[in-house]
Amino acid sequence: MLSELVLPILKTFRKLLMSRLTSGLLAALSVLLLGTPLISGCTYFEKKIIYNSGSDKYESGDYQGAIADYTKVIKIDPKHADAYLNRGVAKQDLGNYPGAIADYNKAIEINPNETIAYANRCGAKSSIGDYQGAIVDCNKAIKGNSKDATAYHNRGRVKHETGYYPGAIADYNMAIEISPNEADTYNNRGSVKDDLGDYPGAIADYNKAIKIDPKDAIVYRNRGITKKLVDDLKGACFDWRQASKLGDEEAAKYLRGDCQ
Repeated sequence: MLSELVLPILKTFRKLLMSRLTSGLLAALSVLLLGTPLISGCTYFEKKIIYNSGSDKYESGDYQGAIADYTKVIKIDPKHADAYLNRGVAKQDLGNYPGAIADYNKAIEINPNETIAYANRCGAKSSIGDYQGAIVDCNKAIKGNSKDATAYHNRGRVKHETGYYPGAIADYNMAIEISPNEADTYNNRGSVKDDLGDYPGAIADYNKAIKIDPKDAIVYRNRGITKKLVDDLKGACFDWRQASKLGDEEAAKYLRGDCQ
């Protein structure tokens, strides 16, 4: 789930480009006045520009391009914790969980107080079934930052997947209290309520998720399943039709099977 990830983005490309031009002028002057170029200054601004290019590529959905840019930053500065962190996020979004975990490990090695890296590594470990390791990481993230909605969200997912439904609900509640506009959190809490048999509560959460993100096909599919469980087949077919229009193949199967 993409929304469980936090990617710090610096939207300063134009300012950095201007700074780079200025640094080039300073470098030229340094050669004239001192006989030596300011190589470190040029490298600093080059690194910033590449880093922001990677962030822009990530935001546009070009995860491979983002990974390539963050790799360039790491070659320039092997101690750049944020480059490892963000490259890990891009790898995680591509389903490369071992690669993501390796990058989060490096980010934490460089900066042991980086709570975002712990929260994200929790999500990646959960995706490969390392639930115990995931819980440990989410606990560390929450201990370092009790307002980390991603850590609560990811820990709630682990608890849901391991059958601890009350704990999952409690964590999702905290995530929503901290960050009330994350559609995935409402969707996931709705799924737990489904498993508990609280169908009205589940539908209410799916409604909230759709209000936040009306293009999330999975939420329409889930709400449709719950509506069928409460004998609202007309409402279920409407939701599956919406999900199918948004490209959800599972919903299309439900349509063909139940909504002829």
